[in-house]
Amino acid sequence: MKTPPLPHYERDRLQALQRYRILDTLAEQEFDDLTQLAAHIFEVPISAVSLVDCDRQWFKSIVGLEVQETPRKVSFCAHAICQPDDLFVVPDTLADDRFADNPLVTGEPHIRFYAGTPLITPDGYALGSLCVIDRVPRQPTPAQLSALQALGRQAISQLELKLKLQDVHQTQAQLVQTEKLSSLGQMVAGVAHEINNPINFVHGNLVHLQEYTEDLLTLLDLYAKHIPQPPAAVEQAIAQVDLPFVRDDLANVLRSMHMGTDRIRDIVLSLRTFSRLDEADFKSVDIHRGLDSTLTILQHRLKAKPDHPAIEVIKDYGPLPEVECYPGQLNQAFMNILSNAIDVLEESRTQPAQIHIQTALVDEQWVSVRIRDNGPGIPKAVQSKLFDPFFTTKELGKGTGLGLSISHNIVAQKHSGSLRCHSMPEQGTEFVIDIPRYQSQLEASA
Repeated sequence: MKTPPLPHYERDRLQALQRYRILDTLAEQEFDDLTQLAAHIFEVPISAVSLVDCDRQWFKSIVGLEVQETPRKVSFCAHAICQPDDLFVVPDTLADDRFADNPLVTGEPHIRFYAGTPLITPDGYALGSLCVIDRVPRQPTPAQLSALQALGRQAISQLELKLKLQDVHQTQAQLVQTEKLSSLGQMVAGVAHEINNPINFVHGNLVHLQEYTEDLLTLLDLYAKHIPQPPAAVEQAIAQVDLPFVRDDLANVLRSMHMGTDRIRDIVLSLRTFSRLDEADFKSVDIHRGLDSTLTILQHRLKAKPDHPAIEVIKDYGPLPEVECYPGQLNQAFMNILSNAIDVLEESRTQPAQIHIQTALVDEQWVSVRIRDNGPGIPKAVQSKLFDPFFTTKELGKGTGLGLSISHNIVAQKHSGSLRCHSMPEQGTEFVIDIPRYQSQLEASA
């Protein structure tokens, strides 16, 4: 048996295949109609729309067989994609040295005849084929072969239509989400501004209050020194207010007020940092501040609750220079990924629940942000769909399926970077964000 060769553009071809987001999707009548019609025209028992992945051929539609995929090394369609400009026809497999000992020929389904037309994308990549198969040798007519090519063109048209519809839905969703985020950013910035002024007033006056309190306490000490036996009414008042306790506790009260106002000022700063959602220009910013502001906003979700333990955030920040980016949009990507990690840890009740955030300078041009949880992980079958719009594994009403899709768009399209997911069952999930340090240079070169 001859193993199918790899097309010279195999890497680009696989990327094109992934772009259509068609692998491992449910059956659709539009493709089933094409395979049934092909089987009828050729009067054969088997017909399929086959897509050739890196190590398998997967059937979007198949008539006459109860299989969903087969290994690529035994695939006839893997041969067909190597000659994208022509039909691939094998009239009698037993008379062809390439296939005579193929397991699909010597065993089920006992293929003796194969004809496939490559499914060619508009940019010239062969994704797979629309094929017909029989268990006896055949010699197809020119009319049949011409019809097969026409059906193949219809199959690729269906793929293109699905891709365009997905892009339209994604664009609509992102426009709505962007408008919401812009409105949210304006509102949050306004609230932060309104809180900032009075809290600064309170925080600034605490210094004076501390001084005035110390002066009054000094005066009380001086009074007690020079008048050790005050009138009975004064002694009675001192006992009623429990002056020794008030003196000791007053310092604690002032310290608590300082801590409270500091906390509010930190929250306000985080809100102002996070709310830069509608800035139209790239800015050089400290990514660590964006991460910290996002964590501050999510702090209430990290605390222990009756039904699940606290979530520990472990920060491993490397030395990073400032990075040119859209700060608000990048913060939104951080928010989406961290929120998903929190959701997973809450639902799985993982103990101890941890989120690791690591940053590093990859080289002089790129920085990396890794966000990892120690949850149950993501099944491999789901990982390829994580960044698809509207895809979600959450219960109905708990997720829109847009968070990771929008995050991927922010990182990949808005910042010319990459967002990847690494996950193994029971070993947690890691999202890796890589973005270039200088966006303005990329725009200039483009």
